[in-house]
Amino acid sequence: MTRFFMGRGMGFVVAAILLISLTYGYSRVFHVNQTTVALSFLLAILAVSAVWGMVVSVFMSVSAMLLFNFYFLPPVGTFTITDPQNWVALFAFLFTSIMGSQLSARIRKEADAAHGRRREVERLYDFSQKLLGAGNVIQLMNAIPNYIVECFEAGAAELFVPQKDKFYRSGYGAAQLDEEQMKSAYLRDEVITQTQRTLHFLPVRLGVKPIGSLGISGARLSRQTLDAIGSLVAIAIERARAVEQLSETEAERQGERLKSALLDSIAHDFRTPLTSIKAAVTDLLGPQQAQNPQQQELLTIINEECDRLNHLVEEAADMAKLEGGEFELHFEAVPVASLVETSVQQLKKALGERELIVKLAGDLPPVRADLSRAKDILVQLIDNANLYSPKEKPITITGEQTGDFVTLSVADSGPGIDSFEQGLIFDKFYRGRDQRYLVRGTGMGLPIAKAVATAHGGTISVTSQLGHGSVFSFTLPVAVRRGEAR
Repeated sequence: MTRFFMGRGMGFVVAAILLISLTYGYSRVFHVNQTTVALSFLLAILAVSAVWGMVVSVFMSVSAMLLFNFYFLPPVGTFTITDPQNWVALFAFLFTSIMGSQLSARIRKEADAAHGRRREVERLYDFSQKLLGAGNVIQLMNAIPNYIVECFEAGAAELFVPQKDKFYRSGYGAAQLDEEQMKSAYLRDEVITQTQRTLHFLPVRLGVKPIGSLGISGARLSRQTLDAIGSLVAIAIERARAVEQLSETEAERQGERLKSALLDSIAHDFRTPLTSIKAAVTDLLGPQQAQNPQQQELLTIINEECDRLNHLVEEAADMAKLEGGEFELHFEAVPVASLVETSVQQLKKALGERELIVKLAGDLPPVRADLSRAKDILVQLIDNANLYSPKEKPITITGEQTGDFVTLSVADSGPGIDSFEQGLIFDKFYRGRDQRYLVRGTGMGLPIAKAVATAHGGTISVTSQLGHGSVFSFTLPVAVRRGEAR
C-alpha cells in the first residue's frame, strides 16, 4: 500500500514538472500558437496516464486546462475568456485529454491483466510439468506443497488428505496456515480467500467430488488459477494412484505367468518318472508275480500313490494350459443326460456304495460343449461332494433350463462353507480352513472347473450354509439347432 501511494505521489510530481516546463517554455522561450500548446499538453497527459493511471491524468488535464486558459487564451493573464470559440476549444481540450487518458489507462490496465494471465498460465504449465515428474503417491503428496511455493512464489502451502486425515506441508513456514479452515474448505467444497492476508483455502476436486483441500499463503492468485491448481493436483494424485495400480497389476500378471510356467515345467518333468514307476509297479502286481502279503500291500500303496501323483500332475498341466490359453475346445451338441452318465461312470469306483440321486428335467435341450472338458467340471463337483460329505448321505445332481443356458447342480450334505470362504473357494490353491487337513487335495480342482466353465461361456457358483451342506452349480449354453437364430 505504501509503495502504491509513493508511486502515485511520484506521478503527481512528474505531472506538475511537465506542466510547468511546457507552460514556461511556450510562454517565455518559444512563442508558438495555441494549437501547438494544446497538442503538447495532450501528449504529456497521455504519457502520464499510461504510466500512473487515471487519477493523475485527470489532475493533469484540469491543471493543463487552467494553465492553457491563463497563459495562452486571450485575455492572457486572466481566467476570463472573451471569444466564445475559445470556450469551445478549452472544453474540447479538456474532454479530449480526459477521454484520451481514460483510454490510455484502460489499455494499460488490460495489458497488465493480459501479462498477469500469461504469467499465471506459465506458472500453471511449470506446475503441471513438476506434477507429471513425481513418483509414487506418497512422494507426490509430500512434493505438492513445495511445488506450489516454487511455481507461484507463495510463502507457504499445505495439502490436506481426508482419506488419511493427514497434512502435507511445505518447508517454508506452513505453520501460519489454519488447518481448521483447510478442513472447512474440503467439507464446504468452496474456495475461501482472505485478500488482505493473501490467504487461499480451496478444495481439491476430481470432477465434482472433493478429495482433499489446499492452503496457500503469500500469493495473490485469481479464482481461475486456484480452480486450475486444485484440478491439477487432483488429476496428478489419481494419475499416480492409477500408475501404481497398473504396476501392481502387471506384477501380478507376470507372477501368474511365472507360476503357470513353473507348473507346466514341473508337470512335464514329473510325468516321465511317474510313468516308469507306474509301469513297474503294475508289472509287479501282475498275476504271474508271487509276493507275500506284506509286499503285496506295499506295492498296492505305491500303485495308488502313483495314481494320485499322476492326477496332481494332470491338474497342474491343465492349470498351466488354461492360464496360458493353450487349450482348445471342440464344441458339439451334447445331451445333458450323456454328460451326467459319463461323469458318474468315471467316478463309479470312487463313489462305491454311496447313493446318487439324479433329477433332470424331461425337456432339457442339448448343450454346446466340449464333452471331455465339460465332463471335467461335473466330475470335479461330484468328487468334491463325495470327499466332503458323510458316506451315508446321498449326493443329488439336478439339471434345468434357465433361458439360453442349462444349469447343472451338485448338492451334498457336508459341513458347509461360511460366507467369507465362498468368495475364495474358486481361487487357485485355496482350501477350506477347517477341511484342508482332513481331506487331501491341491486347491486346483475348482479353479480349473471355473476356467473351463468360463471358456464355454458359462458360469460356476456355490451356495452353502454351515451345517447343512453346499450346492455347486455351473451353466452351459444351449446348443443352437439348425434353422434357429440365437
